[in-house]
Amino acid sequence: MKRKVKYRSLFGVSNKQRRRGWYRLIRWGIVICVLGVLWALYVLARIGSIDQNPAAAANQAQAEVGIVLGASLWGDVPSPGLEERLQLGLKDYQAGKFEMFILTGGRDTRHSTYTEAEGMANYLEKHGVPRSKMLLENQATSTYENLKFSQRMMKERGYTSALIITHTFHGNRALEIAEALHYSSPRLSLTKSQVLKPIPNTFREILAYTKWKLDQIGLALRQD
Repeated sequence: MKRKVKYRSLFGVSNKQRRRGWYRLIRWGIVICVLGVLWALYVLARIGSIDQNPAAAANQAQAEVGIVLGASLWGDVPSPGLEERLQLGLKDYQAGKFEMFILTGGRDTRHSTYTEAEGMANYLEKHGVPRSKMLLENQATSTYENLKFSQRMMKERGYTSALIITHTFHGNRALEIAEALHYSSPRLSLTKSQVLKPIPNTFREILAYTKWKLDQIGLALRQD
C-alpha cells in the first residue's frame, strides 16, 4: 500500500486515471477520423455535382474573356494536364464563346524560364491564336490569385463577363472563388482529364478544397 501511494506521488496519476486518459484520447481520435471521412465524402459529392450547375451549361451567352487557369509547365511547355485546358480554350475560342484570352499563372519555380501564362501563350500562338488576343497574368500562384488578378485585369480594360476554363474536378472550387470575388455571373467551361491520375489528383483536390474553405472563413472574418 505504501508503494502505491509513493508511485502516485511521483507521477501524479494512478494507472486507472491514465487508462481513462488513453480511452478519452482514442475516442476523440475516432471522432476526428469519422468527421474527416464525412468531410471527404462531402467534397467528393461537390466535385461530382459540378456538371449539374447552370454555370457549367454547354449553351451559354458569349463572354468577353476566357480565363484559362494555370497549371504546371514541363520545362518550357504545358504539362499534359494544362494542355487539356488549353485545348478546351482553343475549342471555345474558335466556337466564338469569348473574344479574348486571359492566361493566368506565375513561375513554377524561381529557376523556371517562363511563367505558366507565358508557356500557355507560346502554345496558343503555335496553334494559330494571335498574341493580340491574349492577356497574360504572370504573378498568380493559386486558384484564388488566378481569379483575383484576372479580375483586376478585366476591370482595368472594362470587361465584365468571363468564361473560366479548367478541369471538371476543379470546377466547383473555381466557381466558389469567382463568386466570393463578386464576378458577374461567372460561367465555366470544363474538361474531364484523360491524363491526370484519378486517385492522387482527387486527394489533392480534397486538400485544396479544404484549404479554400478555411481561407474563405478567414476572408469573411477580415471583412467583418
